[in-house]
Amino acid sequence: MLKPVLRAASMRRRDFLQVGLLGLGGLGLADLLRARAAAAERATNRRDTSVVLLFLTGGASHIEIFDPKMSAPAEYRSITGATPTTLPGVAFGGTFPRLARLAGQMAVVRSFTHETSDHTRAVQQVMRGNNTGQAGMGAILARLRGPSHPTTGSPTHVYLSETEIDAQFDKERQRLLEAAGPGQLGGAYAPFPLGFNSPTSRDLHLNISRRRLEDRRAMRHAFDQIARAVDTSGSLETLDRFERQAYEVLVGRSRGAFDLAREDRRVVESYDTSRFRTGLKEYRGSSLGHQLLLARRLCEAGCGFITIHNPGWDMHGGTTQLDMRHGMEELGRPVDHAVAAFLEDVHQRGLSDKILLVITGEFGRTPRINASAGRDHWPQLSTLALAGGGLRMGQVVGQSTARAEVPRADPVTIENLLATVMHVLLDDNAQRRLPLLPGAVAATVASARPIRQLI
Repeated sequence: MLKPVLRAASMRRRDFLQVGLLGLGGLGLADLLRARAAAAERATNRRDTSVVLLFLTGGASHIEIFDPKMSAPAEYRSITGATPTTLPGVAFGGTFPRLARLAGQMAVVRSFTHETSDHTRAVQQVMRGNNTGQAGMGAILARLRGPSHPTTGSPTHVYLSETEIDAQFDKERQRLLEAAGPGQLGGAYAPFPLGFNSPTSRDLHLNISRRRLEDRRAMRHAFDQIARAVDTSGSLETLDRFERQAYEVLVGRSRGAFDLAREDRRVVESYDTSRFRTGLKEYRGSSLGHQLLLARRLCEAGCGFITIHNPGWDMHGGTTQLDMRHGMEELGRPVDHAVAAFLEDVHQRGLSDKILLVITGEFGRTPRINASAGRDHWPQLSTLALAGGGLRMGQVVGQSTARAEVPRADPVTIENLLATVMHVLLDDNAQRRLPLLPGAVAATVASARPIRQLI
């Protein structure tokens, strides 16, 4: 059964103090927020939008997901068959019946392409939009908006993953976390990592009563009054705002976003994917549904960019990797269920224009099935779909060739994806804030162009 309060994945208690979710004494959250105020102040015209990036690590097959090619020879077509969608003449892979019914709320890109077939480098390029400053998209947003929300204290940049019991899945988790990092922007803009079902999930519980918290807050306030009395530089003028923000993270709206027990039970159940088993040698129930539910709650609390790690898509087949048929049953089914629940929920709440969901991975898979009933690395075409964010939905962007080998029309690049994400996230004054970024990062953001069919 899902434990409703989460933990920071693979983080020690002092790491929480550094990022600011625990600690009221010493160098606590209010101090950290004060130190980071300048970045938030520069982002005065924030756009109230968020991006949820569902990253299918290992490289998900573009054929079995959104481009099944059932008219191709048997060794090229989708091994799971195809499902007709609500868009005329458009089909998805056979394990995505719910998403097929929601195709009108999505834009599927069938011409997403790059040139890198190495896992590590491909993940980095997709996550960073090919900028040489080595900054992930979420880190770029955190630099431009500020690392936390100015009123709720929610982190701008979050990395959401499962505690992996399978060694290969854990390797993929770490690879993606590193690629999401801040690079030249600096550690203040690194993603805040969260994980499910950890033995240390208590770390997001307050270990003191609310009454004691009030007492400590009052005592801290008294010391602050003394400090203000001797301060002559004016540097403490905004202390009360930071103190309120720190308190809000601990007991208010922002912290509540992490607690799924506060969600309507029917909504929680609608997202639940725990009946689907995932793994290679060790198995667990899929938590993807509740990860996406948490992502929606974090967006509502002011988070700007949330990366969700979904591992296992490196389906070469054989004895050490999933083959395509078993892999798509194991991983495709929970993606279909969880993403459909997310799209329906976001739509019902009137948040479709506020939240952009991006589904992608580091590359696609070889068009021809290999001798082990799997597919190998293929960057010439990759999985990419978007939903929401105020973009134009209900369409297929680009075309692939008859055997899904390369783009046939309207190729979409990594830089196009970066620019589309930033178009959704940044306000009209973003150009004047680009000097906040290192030159290598700013140059890529400034020169990239969004996917034109979506704007």
